[in-house]
Amino acid sequence: QPYFEAYFSEFLLCKNELNDTLNNLSCWMKDDHVEKNLVMQLDSAFIRKDPYGVALIIAPWNYPIHLFLVPLIGAIAAGNCVIIKASETPKTTKALMAEVLPSYLDKDCYAVVSAGEEGTTELLENKFDYIFFTGTSCRWGLMRVPPCRGCGVPAVTRPSPSSGAPAMGRIVMTAATKHLTPLTLELGGTNPCYVSDHCEVQIAARRVAWGRFFHAGQTCVAPNYVLCSAEMREKLLPALREAIAEFYGPNPKESPDFARIVDDEQFQRLRALLGSGRVAVGGQADERERYIAPTVLVDVQPSDPIMQESILGPILPIITVTGVDEAIDFINARERPLVVYVFSSDKKVVNQVLERTSSGGFCGNDTMMHLTLTSLPFGGIGNSGLGKYHGKFTFDTFTHHRACLHRNMGLEAINCPRYPPYNQQKLGLMTAAFEIKRKGMCTLL
Repeated sequence: QPYFEAYFSEFLLCKNELNDTLNNLSCWMKDDHVEKNLVMQLDSAFIRKDPYGVALIIAPWNYPIHLFLVPLIGAIAAGNCVIIKASETPKTTKALMAEVLPSYLDKDCYAVVSAGEEGTTELLENKFDYIFFTGTSCRWGLMRVPPCRGCGVPAVTRPSPSSGAPAMGRIVMTAATKHLTPLTLELGGTNPCYVSDHCEVQIAARRVAWGRFFHAGQTCVAPNYVLCSAEMREKLLPALREAIAEFYGPNPKESPDFARIVDDEQFQRLRALLGSGRVAVGGQADERERYIAPTVLVDVQPSDPIMQESILGPILPIITVTGVDEAIDFINARERPLVVYVFSSDKKVVNQVLERTSSGGFCGNDTMMHLTLTSLPFGGIGNSGLGKYHGKFTFDTFTHHRACLHRNMGLEAINCPRYPPYNQQKLGLMTAAFEIKRKGMCTLL
């Protein structure tokens, strides 16, 4: 990964999360005092922020520092002990985390686990108070979760590579059911990007190309495919070709700013996906260097293999539609993605896509930049995940919000209407004291 991309994604964004947490933690930790009814005006009603206890964080391979540290920051801030299962790939990053982290954190409260397939299975058999799983496709091997004897949940084996992170999330969720453990699942998704006929083509092409080819496309929020009209495709293709040349030169293989694929397994998976549709830009591959050129595919069919999973590589399929309505129908006919992108100079088109689709996040006229804001929650919905994090949302994810009421031992007379024997007078008093009336209601006489 180029230094620029590594520093921005792995270090700067992590540092922002840390500083945002340190700047605001004293406020986040405070009890939230809530509204009270008439009977409890002299009592104390509040939400206490308690840690869950021992949390398990399972980190993926594509951003092994960022997706390791960001949830860890929130878990520590919330007061939890944490076991972190580092990704087996890249091996250097795994070794670094296992070596360095114990030097800075209490070994009795925080541990880094380097576990293979069997070790991960055994790890999930233990009882945790919270599980945070970030999954990307095909990185777990033939994992098996044993059946839960108490609840009858059957054994689950790792599915075929094409089923990817959602199926791996089901494995984790099945393991969590044994102990009724709450969890967050970040699973990625096939993120659509609609480019309307009314937009600045050159700008759209540069922003789409940056989002798709950043870190050689090995990003869960990268645009997975483009939807546009046939007319826009003819404009977009040369603009994408120009953007790729601008970013990486005439031969991206020689560019110091273009990353390589993380390992041989991912390289072979991606090379097979190049057989979908027709190559319009790029398409070159070098197995020795694990290099796949920035590639744009056309004439792709919805049934092609590349449309069945999160690509996590530098390949961008383009599918033609007649307009925004067909694009929305295409998006809604599939599982809800991690993010929906739309490019248009017409705000009505942007709002139309926003209002008529469902996804974990949404970004208009750009790609990936929404996740740089700690003020926005990041997470999926449905097949793309469960739960959210970033900034205060990470703290809240690892926090049990405990409902608390501390009453006064005196003034027992005001409690008498709730005690038996009951009568209509007591019911009237209780109704007057506890009823919440709808605001703005009018009574017709």
